[in-house]
Amino acid sequence: MGGSLALAIFVLILFVPNLQAQSEDFDEYKIRLEGSWFYSKPTGSMRAQSDTVPIDFTKDLNFSDYSTFAGKLDWKFTRKNHFYVVFTPLWVSQTHTLSRDIVWDSQPIHVGSVIQASLHSLEIAPGYQYDILRRKRGHLGIAVQMDLFDITSAKISAAAQITADGTHQGAVSASKSLLAPIPVAGPQFRYYLTNSPRVFIEGNIYGMYLFGYGNFVSTGGDIGVTLNKHIAANAGYTLGTRLNVNGTSDRIALDLTQKGPLVGLEVSF
Repeated sequence: MGGSLALAIFVLILFVPNLQAQSEDFDEYKIRLEGSWFYSKPTGSMRAQSDTVPIDFTKDLNFSDYSTFAGKLDWKFTRKNHFYVVFTPLWVSQTHTLSRDIVWDSQPIHVGSVIQASLHSLEIAPGYQYDILRRKRGHLGIAVQMDLFDITSAKISAAAQITADGTHQGAVSASKSLLAPIPVAGPQFRYYLTNSPRVFIEGNIYGMYLFGYGNFVSTGGDIGVTLNKHIAANAGYTLGTRLNVNGTSDRIALDLTQKGPLVGLEVSF
């Protein structure tokens, strides 16, 4: 909440000199399509329903930096009202030698075993935004969206093998899935610093705490420049998702963070 308040105060300060309503907004559009290259490092842990000790993505599975993309389609159907959808895939896999014993879906896998691990998911977030402030140089909006985290496959497998210390490891393979719908809300802003070329800054903070189910927070910021009437380029940094879903008897527990730099283009009409 403190971060959201600080963002709101900062944006209000930016907008104070422009409190008079003005026409011909710098970011006037009806449809906007945004696409970004996102260099992410996934960190966190996961645990199958029957297991007690989480498996760490970095220490146990050696998940490392990878390239993915993020996209957004925004329909501004009135001057202050938007419908939009955001999508970000996660597809990471690794072959790794275990440095400790782990248990996945009640199946023990011993230290020294060579495993294959993968995590495949897709985040889709439809939402609505209302711009409580909109002036010629930009806007401050409040958005509400439903984040749908579809973990299509969280898989760990190991072939039958003899480890370096002589331990016999039997063949193990198990895949789990999870569909986690989490509603989130928060502020989003864009402000144009210059007239020509039009250089802008923008940022957002979204989050929600769902008591026994889990919690989610997402924030990011970037700086951009309009290349012509329809195209702009931007670059920034994002804490793409920080998702926590508590495990129960019928779902896996997941603690997932993605963060890293991004570079993108947007096309507006």
